[in-house]
Amino acid sequence: MTSIGIQPLITFTPPGERTAPSPAEARGIPRDEVRLLVADGDRLRHTHFHDLADHLEAGDLVVVNTSQTVNGEADALWSGVGRAAREVVVHVAMDLRDDTWVVEVRTAPDASRAVLDAIPGQTVTVAGVATLTLLSPHPRTGSPTGEGNRLWRAAYSGGVPLRDVLDRVGRPIAYGYLDRRYELTDYQTIFGTTPGSAEMPSAARPFTPEVVTRLVSRGVGIAPVLLHTGVSSQETGEEPQPEWFEVGESTARLVNSTRAAGGRVVAVGTTVTRALESAVDGPAGRALLRAGSGWTERVVTREQPPRIVDGLITGWHDPQASHLLLVESIAGVELAQSAYDEAVVQGYRWHEFGDSALFLPARAEAVAA
Repeated sequence: MTSIGIQPLITFTPPGERTAPSPAEARGIPRDEVRLLVADGDRLRHTHFHDLADHLEAGDLVVVNTSQTVNGEADALWSGVGRAAREVVVHVAMDLRDDTWVVEVRTAPDASRAVLDAIPGQTVTVAGVATLTLLSPHPRTGSPTGEGNRLWRAAYSGGVPLRDVLDRVGRPIAYGYLDRRYELTDYQTIFGTTPGSAEMPSAARPFTPEVVTRLVSRGVGIAPVLLHTGVSSQETGEEPQPEWFEVGESTARLVNSTRAAGGRVVAVGTTVTRALESAVDGPAGRALLRAGSGWTERVVTREQPPRIVDGLITGWHDPQASHLLLVESIAGVELAQSAYDEAVVQGYRWHEFGDSALFLPARAEAVAA
C-alpha cells in the first residue's frame, strides 16, 4: 500500500520477458512504430503510435512535457560514520534549489537494488571530487521493505557544480532490465528543451515530427508544461515524490478554451497530468487552469481525481505502482483493468522503451445517453 493510504485496484502479472530491453530504434523500428492500445469508451483497439491522430478529434488538445533528461547516475564511494568505503551507484534525483539535492544510493555495479541502511552524516563521493553528505530522509522516511530509507536530502560540496560533474562522468539512470547502457540522446523526447529530469518523461518518447504534423493537420492542438521528474517509484507501493512544475499563461488559456469549446485535454504521461492538476482552481465541472509554478506533492487518485485532464497517453506500469492510481482515476478501474489484461495477453512491452496506451474514457454526455 502506498503511504497515501490507497492502493491500485488493477491486478495483473506483467510478462517479464516482454519488458522492452532497448529503445525501439535498437530493435530495428522507428520510435513511432511502437504499439498503441487505444482504450476508447468501452472499446479496445490495437494500432501503432504513428496512427495516434486517427484516434483524436479536431478541437482536442495534447499537452506535453518540455523537461529534458539529464545524466542522473554515477559510480560513487559510500563511506563515513562507522562504515568503510564501499562502491555504490548513486542516483541524483533532483536539485532542491536550496543547495541540497535528492539522492538515492543503490548497489554496484548495475543499481539493481536500493541501499536502505544508510544513515545521516554518511557521504557519497563521485569522481573523487563531488561529495554528497546525507542529511535526512526525503521528503519523509520511506522504504519498499518497511525498514531503512531509500531517498535522501543531501548537501553538496565540491569545487565544480554537481551538474557539471554529472555531465562529465555520469550517465542516464538505467535499471537491470535493459540489455546494455544507452546514450543520453536515447532518453530524450522531441519536446525536451529545459534540462532537469532525472528520468525520461517516457510517455512522449514515441512522438516524432511526423506524428505532430498529423495531429496539427487534423485540428488537434499541442501545448507545453514543464515537470522535472525525480527517480520513478521503482519499488512497489511508493508514492510519487515532490517535483518542480511550471504551467505558463498560454497553456492555461489553451486548456481553458479547449474545455469551454467541448474539446478534450489529453495529457502525455503522468508527469503532465501531475503538472496540470497542480495548477487547477475551482471544483470539478467549473475548474480552470491557472498559470503557476513550484513544488507539487499532488497525487492524482480515485479519491482525488483529475479536474482538468480528460485523457491520457502513457506507457505500461508495474503492479502496485502509484502511477496506476492516476490511470484508474482517468480511465476508470474497469476500463483500465480491461486494457492491462489485453496488454498482457497481446504481449505489449513494458517500461520506458516499451509500448503505449491511449485512455479516452466515454464522454459524460455519451454515458448519459
